[in-house]
Amino acid sequence: MEGMECVKLDKAERERIIRLVKQQVVPAIGCTEPMCVSLCVARAAEALGEEPVSVRVALSANILKNAMGVGIPGTGMVGLPIAIALGALVGKSDYGLEVLKDVTPEDVARGKRYIAERRIKIALKEDTSEKLYVEAAVEGRTGRKATVIIAGHHTHFVFVEVDGTVLLDNRRPSMEEDDEEECDLNLRKVYDFSMEAPLEEIEFIREARRLNEAASQQALKGCYGHELGKTLSRPLGRGIMGDNIFSHILSSTSCACDARMAGAMIPVMSNSGSGNQGICATMPVVVFAEENHNTDEELIRALMLSHLTAIYIKQSLGVLSALCGCVVASTGSSCGITYLMGGKYEQVSYAVKNMIANLTGMICDGAKPSCALKLTSGVSTAVLSAMLAMQQKCVSSVEGIIDDDVDKSIHNLTSIGAEAMNETDRKVLDIMVHKSC
Repeated sequence: MEGMECVKLDKAERERIIRLVKQQVVPAIGCTEPMCVSLCVARAAEALGEEPVSVRVALSANILKNAMGVGIPGTGMVGLPIAIALGALVGKSDYGLEVLKDVTPEDVARGKRYIAERRIKIALKEDTSEKLYVEAAVEGRTGRKATVIIAGHHTHFVFVEVDGTVLLDNRRPSMEEDDEEECDLNLRKVYDFSMEAPLEEIEFIREARRLNEAASQQALKGCYGHELGKTLSRPLGRGIMGDNIFSHILSSTSCACDARMAGAMIPVMSNSGSGNQGICATMPVVVFAEENHNTDEELIRALMLSHLTAIYIKQSLGVLSALCGCVVASTGSSCGITYLMGGKYEQVSYAVKNMIANLTGMICDGAKPSCALKLTSGVSTAVLSAMLAMQQKCVSSVEGIIDDDVDKSIHNLTSIGAEAMNETDRKVLDIMVHKSC
């Protein structure tokens, strides 16, 4: 029930939640799916101990879908081949999702030659039900071989084998939980933690603002993707959308996505394995707080509320799904904005219900420059949902999939995204891989 009483969280539980947030809110350069593949290849090359002469990767459908159409930072190129080549040649697995941050123009030239020499093979992994699965098999000039597998999460190595000797094997049945920090979350706990945790324990979330704001500003210095953010901030965009908090939220959020999806060599703070989700959970809150003259503490608490709400929803949705991640992240930002407007738990729960009632069913058709359009749609709804919530307006349980219980409403959303939309996901991938370009 929305009126359920606040429960004080003890220090041990706060520490568990903080570990979870630090695990799920991390810097990433470039789209996380091709970076995940590059990371897996880099680890395989390191295990091999020499430059691979060939690389074969087998990928789950969701990884393939999200890695096909995005720019690779520092390369001016799109798609998996250059990410794989650079992972094999110069990637550093210790960098995690920033695996290619040291890439130079000379490295890119080498990577192009590697591709031209047809050293890379990419295949769909048919016999896995894992949504996130990357298998990289490399071979050296001496005939040595190494295989590495990432599964479950973008940086979760589950298998390493070199020349038939298994060095690591943490593979589990696909439906079994991995070693992610265990936290029994609900929206009330998310809200209470964000409001009550000592500021010094959660101010690390401020880094999300620094990174994602820098990415947004980067887009104004160049020509990235479809330039949605720049379009919205130009006289024509201002003339149509206005020069106000709402239009500034839309332009700042889409700017960061434009830069990231087009391959700008700049890190963003991701959420639950997605840079776009990190941007969407951050920028609307940052812009609103700045223009509404909220305090620094209020901004920190709003960012935590936004990011932790997104993490909570993703726990039951899964790291990759047919449901566009901006639905999840913009729901988090709506909560953060509602709080910055002066809302309490009741209004925050209203905002969540309003979001679910609107955006359920938005499909993910892969990571690509036009993701900026989807983020802008999600963020617009976030602001509208917060405004309605502050007027005590909330979609009722007689409408659609909304339940009186806000957590049940969230699980109704995630059950559709994780289960009912699987056939949609298969059809989207089929269209993507068979269309003529």
